[in-house]
Amino acid sequence: MRAVVYTDNGPSSVLRLVELPDPEPGPGEVVVRLVRAGVNPTDWKFRAGMMPKGHDQVSPGQDGAGTVEALGDGVEGLAVGDRVWVRMAQHGRPIGTAAELTVQPAAHVVPLPAGASYDVGASLGVPALTAHRALTLGGDGRLAPGSLAGQTVLVAGGAGAVGNAAIQLGVWAGATVVTTVSSDAKASLARAAGAHHVLDYTSEDVAARVRDVAPDGVQVVVEVAPAQNFALDLQVVANLGTIAFYANNGGDEVTMPLRPSFSKNVRLQGILLYTVGEDALRAGADDVSAAVAAGALGVGEERGVPLHHFPLAETAAAHDAVESGAVGKVLIDITDQA
Repeated sequence: MRAVVYTDNGPSSVLRLVELPDPEPGPGEVVVRLVRAGVNPTDWKFRAGMMPKGHDQVSPGQDGAGTVEALGDGVEGLAVGDRVWVRMAQHGRPIGTAAELTVQPAAHVVPLPAGASYDVGASLGVPALTAHRALTLGGDGRLAPGSLAGQTVLVAGGAGAVGNAAIQLGVWAGATVVTTVSSDAKASLARAAGAHHVLDYTSEDVAARVRDVAPDGVQVVVEVAPAQNFALDLQVVANLGTIAFYANNGGDEVTMPLRPSFSKNVRLQGILLYTVGEDALRAGADDVSAAVAAGALGVGEERGVPLHHFPLAETAAAHDAVESGAVGKVLIDITDQA
């Protein structure tokens, strides 16, 4: 099989296209023939050496979509030829989704709902599961239509991949969704995702506008830049609300005013999918698939997620695009299949 790999950490130039032996599934494992792979910031950060490499040779990529090629002993609920999406593919394993074939634990392989494209399947994984976790921290860990009815959610950076997924999932679950953006173009994407209120943080009084929508505050803040936004988040979060942060955009440290924080019974909750546990990931995958099946979660310009396609041989350019802040979703075409 063809795969893009690196043996040393470094810039995208360390990535190279090679031939590797086709993998065989062990007990409880599934081989997936990938059609499309998604690229996330963690992929280039792992490659650059910001996190331990863990294997002598790595093929990057946590997210992808394709068809089941082979099943190991004991795998139930999947059959050869099934269309599937893959989550956390390279976590703890050498071969992720920048390859024609990947072997995965069966729990990492999720049926792709009928009618959903491989583009959609490869765009789920890290963004959608992160958004799901953020939206469920104040409840029972599950999302469904109506589960957030009566709640207001503030999504920081609604034009980003996680922000967009949080908007779409929040709307599907019945929340009133407010989001912040930095330009008219990004505002258009956030509206396409379904946000009820879109605020430009470069020109508007965000705290006042949020309070106009939710006088008692928002139940959940989905935060990408806590170092920059914590003071604002604390102003607008409701009593017993949650500030859920999943990145350190704009700085690595937060100064927390203690009395305003504990007087509101605020929960400050970090999110990292690699350590969140299998129960939360399984619940998230089930709910995300349900949203896709319902037509509530999608990609493309019309859903606020412009798509940027690169062939497998240009995986380095795909990494560079994500590192440079490409708006939308960067995908690697393993094959030309739609």
